Amino acid sequence: MKTELSSKMRAYLAEIVRLLEQQPTEYVSSSQLSAALDISPPAVNRMVNRLGDLGLLKHKPYQGIAITEAGRRVALKHIRRQRIAEVFLVQVMGINWVDVHGEARQLRDGLSEKVVARMERMTGAPRTCPHGEPIPAADGTLPPMTDVPLAQLKHAARIRISRLVTRESDRLAYMEALGLLPGQRCELIHVAPFDGPMQLKLGREYRIIGHSLARLIRVRVEDG
Repeated sequence: MKTELSSKMRAYLAEIVRLLEQQPTEYVSSSQLSAALDISPPAVNRMVNRLGDLGLLKHKPYQGIAITEAGRRVALKHIRRQRIAEVFLVQVMGINWVDVHGEARQLRDGLSEKVVARMERMTGAPRTCPHGEPIPAADGTLPPMTDVPLAQLKHAARIRISRLVTRESDRLAYMEALGLLPGQRCELIHVAPFDGPMQLKLGREYRIIGHSLARLIRVRVEDG
């Protein structure tokens, strides 16, 4: 790509990919993007138009914003840089994983590809960030994810937590206190109807969590 993209442009593309992961459609709305980035709708529309002119986004009236394959590759490379920086800060620098997202965001834009590759080697070529999110390959690709939101489950099951899809430190700290961390195996015991609370069993202990929190926890079902 001949046009040099700014960090802000890359962040827009990365946020669109993140939003698309959380919904079944291939489009996001300008209002969703505005809320996620905490940027005014007119500013979002201007950036979407610029990225569209570069062939990285497509905007369809009455449907929303779709990302092109070229845009997705750019977004995933940006996400890779962020997540490797997070792993490095936690493993090497001792930064608390609850707060590391913001610290890595300030660090990532000044890193060369050579430094990112070195950080990756120093941390043992991690496959996921501290929150369990997968780290894209250097070529901007990512295998399809097979996990599902915990809130989507309707029946008792043995599950394993794969990742947490929030970066809000207070929510992450609460999940940590409950023991609901990536890699944790537990049992879903009961699901209340109408998006009610869910009861989990971790070893000999029980946890009850609300639907809003369960939406932020991705899991893999380990039994049929």
